[in-house]
Amino acid sequence: MYKVDLPLDQSIEKAVERRRSAETARKARIFNTRLRVMGLDTDALNQQVQEKKHKQNMEIQRDKAYDQLRKMHDEALLQQESAEKERRATLQTDLAQCWATHQRVEDSSDADLKCGLKGAFRITIPEAELGPASMQIFQGEGAGEKERRREQKRQTEGDLRAQKEENERRCMREKHKEMLMSKELVYEDLRGVRRHTQEEECKKAARVALDNYNQALAAERAQNLKEQLRREERESLEEVWHTLTSDMMTECAEAAERQGADGKPPQVLVDKWKGMRPEQLGAIYREREEQRLQKQRQHDNEKAQTAAWEKQLLKLSREAEEEERRAAQLRRVKRIQTDLDNMQLAREQQAHQDYLNRKLYTNRPTKEYFYQFNTSSR
Repeated sequence: MYKVDLPLDQSIEKAVERRRSAETARKARIFNTRLRVMGLDTDALNQQVQEKKHKQNMEIQRDKAYDQLRKMHDEALLQQESAEKERRATLQTDLAQCWATHQRVEDSSDADLKCGLKGAFRITIPEAELGPASMQIFQGEGAGEKERRREQKRQTEGDLRAQKEENERRCMREKHKEMLMSKELVYEDLRGVRRHTQEEECKKAARVALDNYNQALAAERAQNLKEQLRREERESLEEVWHTLTSDMMTECAEAAERQGADGKPPQVLVDKWKGMRPEQLGAIYREREEQRLQKQRQHDNEKAQTAAWEKQLLKLSREAEEEERRAAQLRRVKRIQTDLDNMQLAREQQAHQDYLNRKLYTNRPTKEYFYQFNTSSR
């Protein structure tokens, strides 16, 4: 594992400093006694909620954009790798076809040496006596061909091994670079998460402080209200007690009388005492008794009139009941007489009907009569 220590970005430091200054200004505004507001600042809370939601939406959109970008990069790398593989396969195929078509061993100038025809052209003249035009074996060919090819093969294997190691080291470097980049991204994410956590803690602490401040203000206001109510209640009781114990309520006439000058009767101050003298009370009592007697006489008269009226109504109701009873008796007698007359008429009608029926039966012709009448007519 590799540990990467990266310094904070300048923009992040500016954002932190800006957030700190905004928090300082907010605390100064909240704890200012001149701008103190009772209760919660719902607009500020709603704005904070909207900002938080907007920030969460922006983070979600950013994560989605990062995911899409990563997918695009992965797809591009896969496409590039597949295209490279196809290109190499095509190039290898073309190279093999070119070798098979244009660089055959049989078409080379030394085909007799490479195709097993060495015995057919065996050289009997010593090599030192041959001139430039008689050369059949060049430098790098001849007796040391196998060792040369073996050395060339070993050198080729060494080159391929070196290329493979170089490719592996390059792959390791790329993986190390990718790991560093991923660690840097992880570190950035952790730093963002830590910064978000710190911001949330700061907001939470600010909300707790604001709640405590609002609760303290509410408690202080409730205490002031209770003190004001107790003070008003005490003043009201004192006023009531003063009014009850004053000379006006105790009807102390001596405190309201003022001796008149030049033999005038004493005057009573009505704002000091609202009572009455015994003469005035006696006159009021006598007038009240007279009113009571007059009302009693009026009540008796009304009662007598009501009794007489009820007696008259009772008499009229009795007469009406008697008249109704006589009318009912007459109607009953009349109905009985009508029933008797109807029965008499019914008997007479029945007798008349029976008479008619008997007469019709006696005058009806018989079968023999009809038979005789028929045979005579024939």
